[in-house]
Amino acid sequence: KSCTVFQWNVVGIQGSLMSYFTEPIYFSSIILGSLYHADHLSRAMYQRIADIEDLPQQFTLNRPLLSGISNAEARQPGKAPNFSVNWTIADQGLEVINATTGKDDMGRPSRLCKHALYSRWVRLHSKLSSTLRIKMSKPSSYHEAKQAAVEYHSAKQTLIKAFQKAGLGAWVKKPIEQDQFSHNS
Repeated sequence: KSCTVFQWNVVGIQGSLMSYFTEPIYFSSIILGSLYHADHLSRAMYQRIADIEDLPQQFTLNRPLLSGISNAEARQPGKAPNFSVNWTIADQGLEVINATTGKDDMGRPSRLCKHALYSRWVRLHSKLSSTLRIKMSKPSSYHEAKQAAVEYHSAKQTLIKAFQKAGLGAWVKKPIEQDQFSHNS
């Protein structure tokens, strides 16, 4: 989804919750394996809002190095697999998730679902609260925790306004109900 990567070029890839712990993190380069066209990719990534103004201090319109591979293989059209696989060094093993349901073969939600990641964030927040960039008592919900990242949301609103000013349409918002859950729910 180019709109997601486009957004990352302004607010960073860390998201609102991780912005409690770190400044914006930007890609230094993006390499496409096929269908690379320099002008199209630069327009998709940052040129559409090249004149964006008034971003909060730590945020910028990132302009990563854009490239394509020299021996791009022909695309093999076909149906994408209906599963995803994730793993980190801290995990016991691979997690295979049904891409339709978001659950494993035992019916459990992915360790990468919002609720699981928020639970980890709450534990980290409680351990590091005195050293955080954003000061906040224990949030009552995922939504509240995200909204408290004021600079991040200010940068995102500036991006949305620049998008509209450039005549690129309205930014699609997810239903707020998606984020209305607590750590214990």
